[in-house]
Amino acid sequence: MTTGETDLLTLLRTMNPVLQPDEYVFCTLPDKQWLVALPWVSMFRENEGVTVILRRKDADYHALSYHYVAAWITITAHSALEAVGFLAAISAKLAGAGISCNTVSAFYHDHLFVPFAEGERALALLNEG
Repeated sequence: MTTGETDLLTLLRTMNPVLQPDEYVFCTLPDKQWLVALPWVSMFRENEGVTVILRRKDADYHALSYHYVAAWITITAHSALEAVGFLAAISAKLAGAGISCNTVSAFYHDHLFVPFAEGERALALLNEG
C-alpha cells in the first residue's frame, strides 16, 4: 500500500480537483443519536456531539437542522497524511479569493467543502495551478 505523495510542488501540480454532484451540509447530533443509520459522507465525534456531513436532501429527509450548504471538491492526488503545506497552500489560494474552505483529510485524498454558490469558482481557481 502506498502512503501518498509528500512533495508540495508535485501535489500542487497534480492535485486534479473534482467537483462532486449535490449539495452537502454539516449537521451536529446529540451523542446517542449518531447511531441512527444516516447516509453520511463523513463523521467526527467531538465532546459536544457528533458532526456528520451528508447530502442536503438526506438531511432534509431526516429533518436534521443545518445552516451551511456546501459544494464538495475532492483533490484526487493521493497526498500523504504527513505532507506539509498542501492544504495550507490550497486554503490560502481560496482565502485570497474570499472563499471559505472546510477540509477533511482521508487516507487517499483531501476533501474541500466550500460554500455551494462558490463551488465552480473554487474549482476554477484550483485548476489555475
